[in-house]
Amino acid sequence: MANDFSGKREMWSNRWLFVLAAAGSAVGLGNIWKFPYIAGENGGGAFVLIYLSCIALVGVPIMMSEILLGRSGRSSPITSMEKLAEVSKASRYWAFIGWLGVLAGFLILSYYAVIAGWALNYIWLSGSGGFSNIGASGAEDIFNNFLSNPWQLLFWHSLFMIFTVLIVGRGIGKGLETAVRWFMPLLFILLVILLIYGFQSGGFTQAVNFMFDFKMDVVTTETWLIAMGQAFFTLSLGMGAMMAYGSYVPDSANIGSTVIIIALLDSFVAVASGLAIFPIVFANGLEPGQGPGLMFVTVPLAFGQMSFGSLFGTLFFLLVSFAAITSAISLTEPAISYLVEKYNAQRSRVAISLGVFCWVLGIGTVLSFNHWADLTLFGRTFFDSVDYLSQNIMLPLGGLLIALFAAWKIPGELILEQLGISGRYGLYAWRIVAGIIAPLCVALVFINTLFPEVFEAINRAQKG
Repeated sequence: MANDFSGKREMWSNRWLFVLAAAGSAVGLGNIWKFPYIAGENGGGAFVLIYLSCIALVGVPIMMSEILLGRSGRSSPITSMEKLAEVSKASRYWAFIGWLGVLAGFLILSYYAVIAGWALNYIWLSGSGGFSNIGASGAEDIFNNFLSNPWQLLFWHSLFMIFTVLIVGRGIGKGLETAVRWFMPLLFILLVILLIYGFQSGGFTQAVNFMFDFKMDVVTTETWLIAMGQAFFTLSLGMGAMMAYGSYVPDSANIGSTVIIIALLDSFVAVASGLAIFPIVFANGLEPGQGPGLMFVTVPLAFGQMSFGSLFGTLFFLLVSFAAITSAISLTEPAISYLVEKYNAQRSRVAISLGVFCWVLGIGTVLSFNHWADLTLFGRTFFDSVDYLSQNIMLPLGGLLIALFAAWKIPGELILEQLGISGRYGLYAWRIVAGIIAPLCVALVFINTLFPEVFEAINRAQKG
């Protein structure tokens, strides 16, 4: 049945290029600054075990579901869902999943490109010695002055969008595959170099203790919710990227084992990033901060105090930029593949058109850090609003619907064929994990986002 939709669609040259592409989509800015910090703050080794459990019960089943749908439909997420709804004799409104993913990816890219542009700027600043012997106030001033200058933000935002459009406009073979062939190995090489450097910095033991000390006393309901949310968001789920990439996966590739490898690579980068960054931070007597403050203030300050800091600071921001570009190209693929199919348009022209629209929308994020900082809607800036809508509403809703459709609407024989499992017991197990456990976990994260006071009350009761 999967081959019914294949047509003349391009395929990944081999399974490992798909693994690298999907891992590149999953590995992003959040792996580098977010996971190490939340692990250290939420139970250390206990959190890591909980997180890996959530990867197994939430991340892996939903990623398998997305790839299953993509390979079965052999089209863009929108078209695949339309075809599969028809084949499954389900309501045509299930195609909403595809539209939701395409729109979410487009919105995320509009601000992701702005923040990724910051990393490009910091490659230049670090390489030119801009952080040498800098103090804490100096590092903070550089970052704040940069954010307050919309023209600088716009320049680096534009440069990052140009890179993204040039890659995706060249198609699967010449564009996406070429990018991941170079960027992903370089990303791992840079990470290993920084990991060795961190090991020799003098703060490695402190970093290991921060991230891996087994602190069960701080584990609460909130810890599980944070772990479930991180497991879902870190794998680029719910935005159609995995469905789009899955449509290019050869029939011979085993979805289950491939997804496990992707999840392990993503988790490795998250852990290794912490063990590369935090030793340097602790060796310089600095406090680990969450978010942009860690990446664009604390880390430059640390590298500025060290021998060869300009070199290794440049390597660090190259690592961040490689992670960002591999994620960005996956965000564009669902929309581009749909428009190319729908209108039989030239891929390069579609990529340029979408890039321009995304660039224009990104101007709102640029201005959110300066001229529009006081312009809010329901207490949120333009950037905060787009981030909240896409990350906290659209992605969990998309992931929830994807899991339910893949488990309960797709014919059982198609599930068995695509996943390479046999017998009704394998199908039952799949439907329990992907159709009940994973959606329930995502639903809890979704509820916690929309109604945080519910779980805050539970946490207070646990601590009291």
